Order: sequence, then structure tokens, then C-alpha cells
Amino acid sequence: MTISERYRELVSDVTEALGSLDAQSAEAREVRKASLEMAALQESVGEIARIRLESELTPVLLKAHGQLDRARLLLAEQGDEDLAASVWELEQKIYRLLNDL
Repeated sequence: MTISERYRELVSDVTEALGSLDAQSAEAREVRKASLEMAALQESVGEIARIRLESELTPVLLKAHGQLDRARLLLAEQGDEDLAASVWELEQKIYRLLNDL
């Protein structure tokens, strides 16, 4: 699977995770921010030259990771361990993608 395909899949996963949260909650706002940030490059990621992928995707992925981490911590504080674990999985996917860049 290419970097572009993995990125698009990750955007889809983050958007899907947003659907499982209360829309008005603080953690949903953080996941929404991450989703919007990543969605901005969803269509054009395949057009980015391989040599520029790292420089263009890394800041977006790091910012999204920080937002997801805040959401995970909020979920853990509320005792919603299942949702916190699913957000943690998304964070791990971001780490793996960053490592492959």
C-alpha cells in the first residue's frame, strides 16, 4: 500500500472515529480538528512528489497526532477506555506512517 493510500485510509479512519463521539464533546472537537486538518490534503496527497511527501505530510500528521492525543486523554479521564483505545490505535497508525516517510 502506498503512502498516499495509507494517508487516505487514515483520514477515513479518523472521520469514522468522529462518528462514534458525542458531537458536542471536547474530545469530538479535537478529533474533528484532526480530521479537518488531514482532509485538506486527502485528495492532493497522490499528486505530491515522493521527495516532498515527508516535508508536506509530517507537520499535518504531527498536529493531528497531538489533537488525537488530547482527545484520548479526555476520553480516558471520563473512563471511556474503549474509545480511548480506538483513538490510541489511530495515533499508532500516524506513528507508523511517519516512520515510513
